[in-house]
Amino acid sequence: MCGIVAYVGHREASPIIIKGLKRLEYRGYDSAGIALMNGDLSVYKKKGKVADLEAYLASQDTHGNIGMGHTRWATHGEPNDVNAHPHYSTSRNIAIIHNGIIENYASLKKLLIEKGHTFQSDTDSEVFINLIEDIRANNNCTLPEAVRLAMHEVVGAYAIVVLAKDSPNQLIAARKGSPLVVGVGEGEYFLASDATPIIEYTNEVVYLNDYELAIINNGELDIRTKEDVKQTPYVQRLEMELESIEKGGYEHFMLKEIFEQPRSILDSMRGRMIAESNHLMMSGIREFENKFVNANRIIIVACGTSWHAGLVAEYLIEDLARIPVEVEYASEFRYRNPILNEKDIVIAISQSGETADTLAAIELAKSKGATIFGICNVVGSSIARATDAGAYTHAGPEIGVASTKAFTAQVTVLTLIAMIIGSKRGTLETTKLHELMVELETIPSKVEEALQLNDQIIKIAEQYKDVANCIYLGRGYNFPVALEGALKLKEISYIHAEGYPAAEMKHGPIALIDEQMPVVVIATKDSSYEKVVSNVQEVKARKGKVIAIVTEGDTTIPAMADHVIEIPETSEHLMPLLSVIPLQLLSYHIAVMRGCNVDQPRNLAKSVTVE
Repeated sequence: MCGIVAYVGHREASPIIIKGLKRLEYRGYDSAGIALMNGDLSVYKKKGKVADLEAYLASQDTHGNIGMGHTRWATHGEPNDVNAHPHYSTSRNIAIIHNGIIENYASLKKLLIEKGHTFQSDTDSEVFINLIEDIRANNNCTLPEAVRLAMHEVVGAYAIVVLAKDSPNQLIAARKGSPLVVGVGEGEYFLASDATPIIEYTNEVVYLNDYELAIINNGELDIRTKEDVKQTPYVQRLEMELESIEKGGYEHFMLKEIFEQPRSILDSMRGRMIAESNHLMMSGIREFENKFVNANRIIIVACGTSWHAGLVAEYLIEDLARIPVEVEYASEFRYRNPILNEKDIVIAISQSGETADTLAAIELAKSKGATIFGICNVVGSSIARATDAGAYTHAGPEIGVASTKAFTAQVTVLTLIAMIIGSKRGTLETTKLHELMVELETIPSKVEEALQLNDQIIKIAEQYKDVANCIYLGRGYNFPVALEGALKLKEISYIHAEGYPAAEMKHGPIALIDEQMPVVVIATKDSSYEKVVSNVQEVKARKGKVIAIVTEGDTTIPAMADHVIEIPETSEHLMPLLSVIPLQLLSYHIAVMRGCNVDQPRNLAKSVTVE
């Protein structure tokens, strides 16, 4: 949640920070603010989008070569000018920006009030900066030392940047549980929640680890642990291109990312599978091959769209590799007492690699001796560093809050994993394996075909843009796709939508069916096709409106459905990679027609780094 940008160097800081905040606005957009050293420590902040802050700054003196900015996703305190970041300390000599949640803020705040500190906002972040000021005053120590000592006192997650009036050339940053990256330029440094604001200026970065403190002073970078042990920065080179974080002529990032899926699916397979030579390999699996082959079970932990990808993997792994699989919401898994041991494998899935609940689930599983395999999209992310092994999806940056290409990239990687394990365990015959490999190589071109349905889907969207509710039905491999389709619609168009296994409709949801209820049915040719035909008939018998996703050439369901969207034929195991495409486009166009902010839907943020 929340986006952080900071700069120190030879350039004007304000334009760099504002541009960076715009690129991070998908992380939070309730309010935004900036702090600059320009002879004084000046803070400017506004409720609303970064554009509102930019308009306000037009009449302000924003000169200065050091500063920090923040775009907020509200946790403590409603979105308004006062609760926006940065926050001053009581003396107004120090300021902070903060991403995360301080769990013991109430007790700290009470103690600080008793000591004479005053508070202007409702945020936990203001507690953090007053704690730093209090420690600095009482211990007569340097600002970096005060920040380090404060790290021992706060409980929760944080990524912070601190500026002080009496240290005009110094930026201090620290993290625990929330991402923070340091960009290393020539005579300049950048700080950000992720690499998107940095790539324009440098491709060399340092990823801070938990409980690390970065002190940038007079052109030097000093990284220390909270125990004050000096660290040698590990500088990594970014592979991201600037063009990947621009809209490239599309109206929205979401639409661009939907249309990028042929390439992102191909990139997720690249180097891992070549059907012609029967090459199938994933380095993370190879390293722990015996663990996978002899696993008692696999537990998949994830949230949101990644959880839906995990459900697809449950079908794939159990079918192809014959290993029991459980799919858990990371947010629930972490708060119960799961039975795990060293023969279990936990697969953690997260687009950002920073999802707080998934990270906590990883730590719990580690403590019980399980082997942890991570699947994420962001190189150098926390999950990539916390797991025993893993695989990057290589989908490229996903800016739209509603995940699209992340889902298909995750499903692609999970499909490869299921095929590899099945092959190694001898549960997937060589002939069947080769057939799947050949068919998987055709998926990018078949996704291209599905994307050509865009104009047809626009016409369907026009008829249903004003509905209040929608039901999505699917069976087998398409049941998780029904859940994902419903999630996409509700999160970007604000239409209430629910996904169900098609057979479960008669166990309750059928009571909702009438002539006002659109029902999206994923009815492709597979092992449960005849059952889905019966489900469509049940909906039509109650005057429901049916939008059917069918396999090209089907004649049975088109005779019953109100609207039909034909997608290319493929293996049942791979169908989710195709059947989800029309659902993404349908949600997108309905949301646009309703005037919704597709890339930044209300109350949501791209990377959920707090509980």
